[in-house]
Amino acid sequence: MDHRGKEQNMAKTLEGKVAVVTGAARGLGRAYALRLAELGADVGVIDIDLKSYKQFEGEEKLLTADTTMDECRALGVRSAGAEADCTKREQVFEAFAKLEKELGPIDIVVNNAGGGLGAPDGNKASSLNWEQFYGVIERNFYATVYACNAVAPGMKERGFGRIINVISVGGLIANSDGSYAHYASAKAAIKQYTMVLAQECGRYNVTANCIAPGFIATGRLLENYKKAGEGTFLRNVAMKRFGTPEDCANVIEFLATDLSSYVNGAVIEVTGGTVGRMIMNEPAEC
Repeated sequence: MDHRGKEQNMAKTLEGKVAVVTGAARGLGRAYALRLAELGADVGVIDIDLKSYKQFEGEEKLLTADTTMDECRALGVRSAGAEADCTKREQVFEAFAKLEKELGPIDIVVNNAGGGLGAPDGNKASSLNWEQFYGVIERNFYATVYACNAVAPGMKERGFGRIINVISVGGLIANSDGSYAHYASAKAAIKQYTMVLAQECGRYNVTANCIAPGFIATGRLLENYKKAGEGTFLRNVAMKRFGTPEDCANVIEFLATDLSSYVNGAVIEVTGGTVGRMIMNEPAEC
């Protein structure tokens, strides 16, 4: 869908707000950034490489401008980017400080940066690859905690904030063979951390919630699903289709706007009704 055409039909419910999305150079993060821009928010983008979409042909085809920031600007809002390795605390704090200086105090943050390492059938619970284990914990759990600590104090002081942390169905349902334990554990840790953060910040009108995507057909992952056999992934999905980035962005819109003003400490699944124990795990992109 043409984002510019869609933007003309959307109410500017976030006009005057500043949102930051981590891991937004491509994939789901890009979709979240564009949706927030369509709603009128000024958008900051943090990624280890602001042109990382070039690594994947399916992602590069989706870009309508040179970067996600340029796409956001085309929607009539201000946008700025900052490159940072989200596993490095100092880099995360510096990136948020840079964006706040350019765009203003941050009202909304979507902590999307993360992802897995290693083969989908590897890293079983009792035989972890330690290098991949530490890497996945850092890029998911640590990165989320660093970002929340960078923005939450300011939100509490101003009396408003929306923190949206991205987990995964993989953090809610176990693979039947015990694989991808590092990723599942990291996402489960983010869930519990978000629950605690919600209790701390709720009294300041700052909410903290999670979105848990299932099998989402991003430009990067769709090819992988086809290679592995779509039935492998869809057998436990009630709707028998992959989700789209727009499906996830719809929930981001809900959690970022006043529609969710009394929703705090929640986990919203975007899985098409994925139930039972998964046979194989290809984590949602983040």
